[in-house]
Amino acid sequence: MVAELLSELGIGYEQAVVSLRREAAKIRTGRANPNMLEGIRVDYYGTPTPIMQIAAVKVADARMITIQPWEKNMINVIEKAIMVSDLGLNPSNDGTLIRLPVPPLTGERRREFSKQVRDLGEKTKIAVRNQRRDINDLLKSMQKDGEITEDDLKRSLTKVQEITDEVTKKIDEVVAEKEKEIMEM
Repeated sequence: MVAELLSELGIGYEQAVVSLRREAAKIRTGRANPNMLEGIRVDYYGTPTPIMQIAAVKVADARMITIQPWEKNMINVIEKAIMVSDLGLNPSNDGTLIRLPVPPLTGERRREFSKQVRDLGEKTKIAVRNQRRDINDLLKSMQKDGEITEDDLKRSLTKVQEITDEVTKKIDEVVAEKEKEIMEM
């Protein structure tokens, strides 16, 4: 029973790290990255749809993303959605293709994006701590109900803390990696 709980905890922690990586990938660096467009949705016949599902999104070079909609009538809708988003990018279209130049970041914007990454990391750590608290409470109630011994409880709580420390370290690594990427010129 305890092994199953620890296994579930590990899976929950891994999901938190994967989610952090996904959210961090959306934050602009200074290089072109199609993941920046992941959060942008366009109205596709009445349904909010990610750009990636209605167009071919490619990185032309380090500072240029190209978007080629599969339906030509979607080009203006996609262009407008990008302009309205909080990315701060100005698309240009030639009737068949949208070019999205990614300008280099200013020092102030880099610090702002770096702070966003740290905030994401902190929110992920809070989620991890909440999971740890829940599993610890569950283990303590199991001990109180006589399902596990006091020694099993202490071993389990120690194991939970070890797993939590490992995941916290991974979160710090993801945040540091993304901050380094943002601060590169």
